[in-house]
Amino acid sequence: MTTGVSNSPESPAEHTLALILSSRRNITREAEGMKRGALPSTVAHRLQGSTLGIFGLGAIGELVTQGGKGLGMNVLVWGREASRAKARDLGFAVAESSAELFERSDVLSLHVRLSKETRGIVGPAELARMKPTALLVNSGRAELIQPGALLAALRQGRPGFAAVDVYEQEPVTLDHPFLQMPNVLCTPHSAWAEWDNFELYFREAYEQIVAFERGLPLRLANPAVKPRSR
Repeated sequence: MTTGVSNSPESPAEHTLALILSSRRNITREAEGMKRGALPSTVAHRLQGSTLGIFGLGAIGELVTQGGKGLGMNVLVWGREASRAKARDLGFAVAESSAELFERSDVLSLHVRLSKETRGIVGPAELARMKPTALLVNSGRAELIQPGALLAALRQGRPGFAAVDVYEQEPVTLDHPFLQMPNVLCTPHSAWAEWDNFELYFREAYEQIVAFERGLPLRLANPAVKPRSR
């Protein structure tokens, strides 16, 4: 019988690290070019010694910091007081402000939980502070960034690169501007999709069906609603 919530931080964290590596080393672009017989056309960015900015140090963000640290990156954290305190406990540097995080990061990964307070927390002013060589990664929620702000910022050259797994409108159609931009790496909201998660999701669903048939306690998000159905 499973006991955890159907939510694995490992899968999106690994996907985030894959986006960082693929984008900074131009893996996808060069691999596709090789299939067409093209010669190498890009120069990669080294991760070791660069600054990995983490906006929101929750379960996913912490795993990403571990991966970044393993690759020799210098971790810099900003977020709510709980994130900043956690960063200090783990021995990571804490930015003095959101502005410093955006200014110093060579790679900036968003891991803020979406809420009324955090919707649109990243806007043109924050993005304009980023280096023209910097990479913004968003595998969390598209709504953390103000509508259209990332596209406009990329066109203005700050940041110079983006890797995204989430979008304002999904599914993404072929005319989405990100898909036409060589400095943007896109994946189709697939950070959660891997075998272990599928096993967990479907196993828990079937366990709940069996529990219902046998009259056993159910794991309900809102238990107070159940009596109303009778």
